[in-house]
Amino acid sequence: MDQINSLEDIFAAFNGLTVLIVGDVMIDSYLWGKSTRISPEAPVPIVNVVKREKRLGGAANVALNIQALGATPLLCSVIGDDPDGGDFLRLLEDKGLSTEGIVQSPERVTTIKHRIIASAQQLLRIDAEIETELTDYDNRHLEERYLKLLERADVVVLEDYDKGVFTEANIKRFIQLANERNIPTVIDPKKKNFLSYVGSTLFKPNLKELKEGLKVEFADENLHAFEEAVAELQKRLQTEQVLVTLSERGVFIADGGEKTYIDAHRRSISDVSGAGDTVISIASLCMALRTSVQFLAGLSNLGGGLVCEQVGVVPIDKQRLLEEAKQVRLFELHEQRTA
Repeated sequence: MDQINSLEDIFAAFNGLTVLIVGDVMIDSYLWGKSTRISPEAPVPIVNVVKREKRLGGAANVALNIQALGATPLLCSVIGDDPDGGDFLRLLEDKGLSTEGIVQSPERVTTIKHRIIASAQQLLRIDAEIETELTDYDNRHLEERYLKLLERADVVVLEDYDKGVFTEANIKRFIQLANERNIPTVIDPKKKNFLSYVGSTLFKPNLKELKEGLKVEFADENLHAFEEAVAELQKRLQTEQVLVTLSERGVFIADGGEKTYIDAHRRSISDVSGAGDTVISIASLCMALRTSVQFLAGLSNLGGGLVCEQVGVVPIDKQRLLEEAKQVRLFELHEQRTA
């Protein structure tokens, strides 16, 4: 890897990375309209449709963020052998993303989330999905695709939305295969499999997921209880690095016994949808480059805030991220820790 001497060097190095993203994928469907009156049939707004749109969501939104940052995403998942699955594959192709890691199963339905939006406000969301575990047949095919793509990967992201792609057994297998090849694994967990990611490199829950996953409760302001929970998580998962997103309070990263809080940047928040996908995408690229964990946390925090200024699930703007990172002199976090 070339010597990194500046923020521009890091952003340029992103372009040479390949990221394998495994997990639950979905379609984010949007119905945009105008609402000026209440229905006479029920106390609900009437929305006059202006535009319809379908976008890649879930782990596929992570792939879009990776692509937007200049790296090459390889997406690996199971979808339904249904019309929505066909739409999903077309959306991948439209974005120039490979479909080689996608398994279509007649036993599944493709997850789709329909959002109805009027006046920049989400009024309703309707989900069509399946959450049962993969059949042995589907799981075997998923692992075959994973193994094939793993040989090209600089880092692996396991993106869990609790839609059935992950089980305790295949999580263990995916991490084991990556560890055998010295490929770092970055985890975006959900509740069901929260404590199954033993031996991963970086684990990234949000505060709610941390509490639910460990079955603990404490006030958000109780930093002592919070840090104890993170230490317990590190011990149980046998992972050195835990990055916790704290919403409007920024992020926290634990690296071994070292703890760092990074404040959020002031934003005009429009929609938090997809912010976690952006955070995990940036974190995975920084992990592949082996930047300091403080820089990793700082850049991820900055990117997560930026996408919250947009309505709907949208990937990060790389140039704007670079400009803001320069403004807050973020590269100093990398220099201080790697000098």
